[in-house]
Amino acid sequence: MNKQIRVLKDYYEWLKEINSQSLHGATLNLENAFNKFFREKSGFPKFKSKKNPVQSFSVPQYYKVDFENNKIYTPKIGWIKIKLHRRFEGNGKTATIKRTPTGKHYISILVDDEKELPQKQQFDENNTVGIDVGIKDFAVTSNGEKIDNPRYLKNSIENYRKLKHQIAKYHEKISNQRKDFQHKLSSRLISENQAVALETLNVKGLLKNQNLAQHITDASWSSFVQKLEYKAEWYGKNIIKILRFDPSSKICHVCGYYHQDLELRDREWACPDCKTEHDRDINASVNIKKFGLDRQNLISPSG
Repeated sequence: MNKQIRVLKDYYEWLKEINSQSLHGATLNLENAFNKFFREKSGFPKFKSKKNPVQSFSVPQYYKVDFENNKIYTPKIGWIKIKLHRRFEGNGKTATIKRTPTGKHYISILVDDEKELPQKQQFDENNTVGIDVGIKDFAVTSNGEKIDNPRYLKNSIENYRKLKHQIAKYHEKISNQRKDFQHKLSSRLISENQAVALETLNVKGLLKNQNLAQHITDASWSSFVQKLEYKAEWYGKNIIKILRFDPSSKICHVCGYYHQDLELRDREWACPDCKTEHDRDINASVNIKKFGLDRQNLISPSG
């Protein structure tokens, strides 16, 4: 697997941004997980998605700690300012960098201080204590001491419920704002026109693009199209759908030039043939209208 990493770097450039020792540490963790599964019949290893709130990786060597300036150096990342909890003496082994669900980052370092463990001490009835753990009292000792159970979860549940209710209110507000916006816009477009031409969108396919998925979900195009469709039925108006793969963005609506190399990031472009300056989205909307009317035999192919 470590040899395969070198091959994968040719396909995934981001792997080159990571310390090779850390990548090897990931394969070692995977090997240990499978060995534990087969030998101890424990749970099958679970895939660790990058969406998991807890993330960690190890740096087995080539890191340096600057105690005087509260900094640590890690390969590929460089120097990082830290809040040092404690100094250590000995040989630093693996450093593990971990991100918590709240976005905090911690670095823990395994240290070999090369000291022998102390000998077990002698004990008798006078220096031994018995402990009984429970729910009412967290612990009760044989000396008669009772330690209260702090009940952190129980005391925090009420705050959690309040936060959960607050989050639900925000989601409800966002939903109402989106519906209000779409209702007003769809009503205006239907009332002002006899027909609306629309592009047939593959929303499920577009949602696979992780860079755009959140924006697409927030826009809620499908919901908007539904409102246009049933309001068109109410008022006797028309909805015209063009085909999904019609190149509305790449065709100059003036002369018909096809800009094959147009990319999503190109928001404006100039037609090489007729020199018309295009706003990408306005050009697309004009083409959608032309394609829709053309299929209704209401416009000639030349416009």
